[in-house]
Amino acid sequence: MTFPFFAASEDPGPSFTSLLRATGHRPPVIEGDLDGRLPITHGTTVVAIRYADGAVMAGDRRATSGHLISHRTIEKVFPADRHSGVAIAGAAGPAVEMVKLFQLQLEHYEKVEGSALSLEGKANQLSQMVRNHLPAAMQGLAVVPLFAGYDVRRGTGRLFQYDVTGGRYEESNHAATGSGSLHAGTVVKLGWRDGMSREDAIDLAISALFQAADEDSATGGPDLVRGIFPTIATITSDGFVRVPEEEVGDRFRRLISDLTVPGTLGGTEGTAS
Repeated sequence: MTFPFFAASEDPGPSFTSLLRATGHRPPVIEGDLDGRLPITHGTTVVAIRYADGAVMAGDRRATSGHLISHRTIEKVFPADRHSGVAIAGAAGPAVEMVKLFQLQLEHYEKVEGSALSLEGKANQLSQMVRNHLPAAMQGLAVVPLFAGYDVRRGTGRLFQYDVTGGRYEESNHAATGSGSLHAGTVVKLGWRDGMSREDAIDLAISALFQAADEDSATGGPDLVRGIFPTIATITSDGFVRVPEEEVGDRFRRLISDLTVPGTLGGTEGTAS
C-alpha cells in the first residue's frame, strides 16, 4: 500500500473526510428525486437528555418504509468515540454510513494528533458531514442526527442537534429528533429537572419514547412479545455505556404497570370472577 503525499497548500490535515475528498474517494452524488419511487428505510425517534453525571441517549427500534414496518430491531444509538455518541433519524442507510465515517474520522484525528478532538470539534465535524450530505437530502435521503457527549474539559454532559443543511445547535438540557420528536420532546420538556440521577433520566427517556409510540405510527414502542426494547446509553466521565436490555425491559414493564388503568385489560381490578 502506498500513502498519498500532498503539497503543503493541499494537505487535508487531520480531517479524514478531507483526506477522502483529496484522494477522490468521495461518494458520487445520486441524481433525481428518489423519495416516493424507492422503498427507502427510515429511522424515527431519538432523544438525548443531560443529567447530573453526563448524558442519556435513547432511540426506538422501528424502521419504516412508507406505511410498512421494514425493521423491528434497528439500532439508532451508536458510540462516536469513548466520550460521545450519535443517535440517528432519517434515511437509515446513509445515516449508518455517516456514523461509521464519523467514528473513523474521530479515530483518525486522534491517531494523527495524538489526542482526542474536543467535544466542540466533534460536533463541528458532524455538522460538516451533514452539510456535505445536503445534495442527497434534497433527493429524499435526509439524515438528522443528535450528538451528545461528556465534555472532559468542562466536566459536564453536552447535547447538539442539527438540521438537514448542517446547522448545529447546542441544547442546554434535552433534545429530540425524528417523526415522533414532537411528542417525545414534550414529555422530556415537562419531566426534565436539573441534577437528575441516571435512573430518573433513563425513566424519562423511556416515558418519552413510549408516549411518542402511542401517537406516532413510525415510532416503535416496547415489544413485550418479541422482547424488543429501545436502545439506551449513558455517556459519563467513564465513557459510553449501553444500558443492559434487561434493565430497560424492567423499567418499561414498571412504566406500563404504572399507566395501566384499574378495570381495564391488565389492570388490578375488574377481573371477571
